[in-house]
Amino acid sequence: MIPKLRRARSTTRGPHGSARPKRRKVFNQLVENRLISRVSFEEYRSKVRDVYDGPQGAFLATCSLVSLHAPLGERFFRKGRFDLRGAKRILDVGSGAGQLAKHLIKYADADAEVICTDLSPEMLRRARNRLNDPRLQFVVADLSQLPFPDNHFDCVTCGYVLEHLPEAQLGLAELARVMKPGARMLLLTTEDSISGAMTSRMWRCRTYNRRELVRTCEQLDLHWNKELWFTPMHKVFRAGGICAELVKR
Repeated sequence: MIPKLRRARSTTRGPHGSARPKRRKVFNQLVENRLISRVSFEEYRSKVRDVYDGPQGAFLATCSLVSLHAPLGERFFRKGRFDLRGAKRILDVGSGAGQLAKHLIKYADADAEVICTDLSPEMLRRARNRLNDPRLQFVVADLSQLPFPDNHFDCVTCGYVLEHLPEAQLGLAELARVMKPGARMLLLTTEDSISGAMTSRMWRCRTYNRRELVRTCEQLDLHWNKELWFTPMHKVFRAGGICAELVKR
């Protein structure tokens, strides 16, 4: 069942009552980074890799702490809102500095296999050094072409990497391919909001509309099981980006 979302107003009324398309918020238009739609996918991936290999990537873990995404994200696992128990093969896509991987090795079963992937070899090196845990495996990989067999994982975490693809379906279809039927995914991605536009500017990523993303997931047999929020305040103000648990049918 698709969750009930607030209906987005798609039209405004002219002076004579005629409907016209509603313009996107001016702030978002001015701030959101459009690089992903202006260059080829290959060129875009190269530029994104440069961002994460460079100084910005070096401060990614610190940024996650300052924004509270890392400590608040841990609540999903600690309180069982995204339950890792029983998962034996876990894929962490776009591991970055290992923000989610740190929670995975803390809350997953002791015998769980955890594979971390990222497009940036330098980010994986930083994550390996930062976490220093033999249970973690690190693989350089592109979300749109994962080097894993079909129906391989029973749990996936995808934290703030989907927005580095021109279309969500490119990544979600590949994730659905490597997930077993019944496998669960924790999806976190940047929303088309004011804070999302600012995130887009800093990390050269795009944003996604929540309702459109739900439809894309359902078309790929990724059932939008439940929405997640960092805190009740985030839910009230619709802040913190898109966070959800998906289940492969």
